[in-house]
Amino acid sequence: MARLVGAFDPRFIVIAARSPIELGQNAYGWFHARFTPQGPQIDAAEAEAAWKHIASFIDELVAEYDADPARVFIAGFSQGGIMALATMLTAPEKLAGVACMSGRLLPEVLPHAAPPERLRDKPVLIVHGTRDERLGLDYAQRALDALRQLPLKIDYREFDMPHTTTDESVAFVSDWLTSQID
Repeated sequence: MARLVGAFDPRFIVIAARSPIELGQNAYGWFHARFTPQGPQIDAAEAEAAWKHIASFIDELVAEYDADPARVFIAGFSQGGIMALATMLTAPEKLAGVACMSGRLLPEVLPHAAPPERLRDKPVLIVHGTRDERLGLDYAQRALDALRQLPLKIDYREFDMPHTTTDESVAFVSDWLTSQID
């Protein structure tokens, strides 16, 4: 995500937080995951600790930058997108909205979700590749179906790409974020 900082509206203060778990050379995550024929298997305790950590980190950033939580957005790719959705659902008062790129909605989050009235009209963007070999398009579509059961403002867009970002997808996310603050 750090390489994408320049793609966003200069009115944003962009913080590129590196997830804390080293998964490999130049590969970091918020939780451990194994990819099996039945789908990704995660360490649910690590994931929950991560979304709680992110919520606390947002508090620190809001204080440090004297920011308005009503104008704080999280945009994340893969596990970052997963954590963006989890943080929005569990601590919606800390965020204005989220953009999830090539992620998914963890079913483990739903029992911890805030009541619907606290989620009302929070903007959520889901962007996913139609050729995503890591987290197939069905994960984005399932997230969309689940989130549509909540009073969120959801935008959804598919791109012809694998599990990555492209200039086109990043420009779309950037434009969406700009539209949220305009």
